[in-house]
Amino acid sequence: MESMAVVERAGATDLAFLAMDTGPVPQQFGVVLEVGTAGSTPVGTPVGTPIGTALDTGTVRELVVRRLPAVPRLRQRLRAAPPGCGTPLWVDDPAFDVRRHVQELTCAPPGDEAAVVDTALSAIMTPLPRDAPLWRVVVLRTPAGGGVGLVVVLHHALADGLGGLGLLAALLEPEPELEPAEHDGGFPRPRPAAPLLLRDALARRLRGVGRVASAWRALRTGLGAAGGLRPARAAPCSLLAPTGRRRAVAVVRVEREPLRAHAHRHGATTNDALLAAVGGALGRVLTDRGEAAPATVQVAVPVSARRSAAGAPGGNAVSPMVVAVPTAGDPATRLAAVAMRSRELRSGAAAGPPPIAVLSGLFRLVATLGGYRRYLAHQHRMHTLVTHVRGPGTAVTVAGATVRAVVPLAVGESGNVTVSFEALSYAGTLTVAVVVDPDAVGDPGGLADALRGELHRMSGVPVSIVVGNR
Repeated sequence: MESMAVVERAGATDLAFLAMDTGPVPQQFGVVLEVGTAGSTPVGTPVGTPIGTALDTGTVRELVVRRLPAVPRLRQRLRAAPPGCGTPLWVDDPAFDVRRHVQELTCAPPGDEAAVVDTALSAIMTPLPRDAPLWRVVVLRTPAGGGVGLVVVLHHALADGLGGLGLLAALLEPEPELEPAEHDGGFPRPRPAAPLLLRDALARRLRGVGRVASAWRALRTGLGAAGGLRPARAAPCSLLAPTGRRRAVAVVRVEREPLRAHAHRHGATTNDALLAAVGGALGRVLTDRGEAAPATVQVAVPVSARRSAAGAPGGNAVSPMVVAVPTAGDPATRLAAVAMRSRELRSGAAAGPPPIAVLSGLFRLVATLGGYRRYLAHQHRMHTLVTHVRGPGTAVTVAGATVRAVVPLAVGESGNVTVSFEALSYAGTLTVAVVVDPDAVGDPGGLADALRGELHRMSGVPVSIVVGNR
């Protein structure tokens, strides 16, 4: 059967992330899957334990090839439409070669978890080529040659956190078998012809005229959750400093259930507890530096309009909110304050598209010309960024190996924001990656240790850390 041309426009937020990517640090994120053979390294194995498995690059490549028909976006590139025919669109890449997308890297000796995380960060920091679909899977190997895990790297133009989890599940989870997407129709599908694109663009413009009022309301609501046009000024401190092209990471882990139970006893969520812990940790680090920590730190929190990673994978559906998080005082009081403020802001942030999507073409023009980078370098809207995505509640497998731990990592142009926190829950464990510019703040170990103390006080259970060597 002859393939049918389908018009798949890139979303406004997808295009915005692509326009932002003009600096030395790419707008990319990833998930590190640390694996073990069945029964050898169960979920919950202490971090730092040597990891070994028969994970093989060829096997992973074959698995990806089998799953690709169910995830058409992974064989597509963003291409500009002809003049007058609307915004860029996703089109099948006839030159797609899975060997470009499934690669391998060897970890530095001794091949422990610190080396795994460092190697994964290096893979995520390596820009994805623009002449191919914007993703890669890297098999991580020990110096002795054994496979210890995978890192799945995605550009932010391809997906947000939950959308990325959806892509990951569709790509790597072997059971149940997924049905190919209804419009797959063979690969590669032809590019839509100019007349079809022109008709589609005109129809979208007509629909857009009727949405001007609702777009304005969405912009006002979204800006309000993010602090408004004149946000409360983030207090000057050493958290705000020029950043460069290097990043370092430390990983903090805690059992999720005790932390969730503590949060619920105070009318809060796990995410509120994480924010309160981050605020306390940052206050302690600033005090240790000899600074007078501000009463609150301004924390940017992406809020997803998705309910879960289920459904169509990929795409971006997040809006930011900025929460004033206390840095000192009784932990229960701090948690209650965070919970109250988060509830006030969350409905506004989740009510519609983010401001960068509403402003669409104007934002992309400013970002392409470097205006967004200049704004980030001098902004005083936020001190840090905290993301939190809920992953699978039970252990999953990849290529026959049990995934014993998952680490989220994200990088991008950060302007004057020197630290950020990426959290993901998986199989009963909350994992937080503390990502820093080491040239601005030094080793991330001190901040990770402060976060460990805050999480321990809330959960009452041991909290572990692993500090990378970069």
